[in-house]
Amino acid sequence: MSNSSSISHFLLLALADTRQLQLLHFCLLLGISLAALLANGLIISAVACGQHLHTPMFFFLLNLALSHLGSICTTVPKAMHNSLWDTRDISYEGCAAQLFLFLFFISAEYFLLTIMCYDRYVSICKPLHYGTLLGSRACAHMAAAAWASAFLNALLLTANTFSLTLCHGNALGQFFCEIPHILKLSCSHFYFREVGVSVFTTLLAFGCFVFIVFSYVQIFRAVLRIPSEQGQHKAFSTCIPHLAVVSLFVSTSFFAYMKPPSISSPSLDLTVSVLYSVVPPALNPLIYSLRNQELKASVWRLSSHISQLLKLL
Repeated sequence: MSNSSSISHFLLLALADTRQLQLLHFCLLLGISLAALLANGLIISAVACGQHLHTPMFFFLLNLALSHLGSICTTVPKAMHNSLWDTRDISYEGCAAQLFLFLFFISAEYFLLTIMCYDRYVSICKPLHYGTLLGSRACAHMAAAAWASAFLNALLLTANTFSLTLCHGNALGQFFCEIPHILKLSCSHFYFREVGVSVFTTLLAFGCFVFIVFSYVQIFRAVLRIPSEQGQHKAFSTCIPHLAVVSLFVSTSFFAYMKPPSISSPSLDLTVSVLYSVVPPALNPLIYSLRNQELKASVWRLSSHISQLLKLL
């Protein structure tokens, strides 16, 4: 293939070689996606319907749940379709759309986690200024900035990736369209525009990471100054879910994109990509709900109401 314009479709990585394993992967992906849809849907409904949950922390959690729903609905349905029907095809336009949406939702998730870190920092380190620094208008502006930044980042990366000339076939070594595997199909070893945009994205991501680390250093210092052990435990309990989610996201994403080529393999790439793109949308709501009694109670009440309505029907 001489260039990208001659490519009408890409071939995604098959999750398994045998029909039995393909059906098993379909069932596993179906279970994970249903769990993610249910868990994030319950969180969104509980926060939207519960007046006592209309606080900055739960407002950002609602936005995070939306990003989770978007990310898992971008990659998993196509993988399920391919496993069920034993196909690997994805159209050129479909691949571009999938890459853009995946980058959009995954970037939004990272930016929202950064904002949620700021929420925890103000809550613990500057509690007297919490209402001023995190008013309803300020929260709306920060959430809008996160989504807008994610959109711009996804647009730049997608446009630069698909502007490259591709001449090394059309087989991607991943079960969804991802930048590193598309770049492997490029004719050139020097991607000047892609490098420029990637440097910008890397600096932005690194800036968010430094902010998160600095904020948690200040949070831990403030918590350790709390005289009562009960107060320390309460403060830590509000940070542990966020810290666990950030650690999972950063560690898997960093390893997926920064691991040395010497240890790269199709099975390892597939495992890591599942860990950072499929598992978090289903796991993160569980992490947050288990550690937050208010959210757990609201989700439980909402689930009870839904079950009662279903019984009536």
